[in-house]
Amino acid sequence: MRAAKFLVLLATFAGSAFCAGTKEEAKALVKSAIVDFKSQGEAIFPKITAKDAKYVKEDLYVTVYDMNGKCVAHGANVKQVGKDLIGLKDPDGVAFVKERVEMAKTKGSGWQDYKFSNPVDKKIEQKTAYLEKVGEFIFSCGAYSK
Repeated sequence: MRAAKFLVLLATFAGSAFCAGTKEEAKALVKSAIVDFKSQGEAIFPKITAKDAKYVKEDLYVTVYDMNGKCVAHGANVKQVGKDLIGLKDPDGVAFVKERVEMAKTKGSGWQDYKFSNPVDKKIEQKTAYLEKVGEFIFSCGAYSK
């Protein structure tokens, strides 16, 4: 019985340790997606949404919005694609997509803090996302704080 409990505990710990991408990895995923976008254009959007391993790593995933807040690619939730998410708010009331669009328009790139549901454990967690504007699109990827 103790061995079974230990194995469950070990599996839980290993799973949570495995699913913790870093800010540096999030930024690298955005940069990689941008390189592909510059060579392939919008053809990469379905690949991002299909969770292509090039754009998803552990709990990190790339998202792409247009400059009006419409989601055009989402590496964790296909249901978001095609939706106008400009008014989407986190649990603290932060309109993070609107904030992301404004940041892209005024700064071109940067880091953004907000709360969001982790696709791995489904818990609301603090998240720090790197975003970068390329043409009329905003590429982003965030790392969850553990």
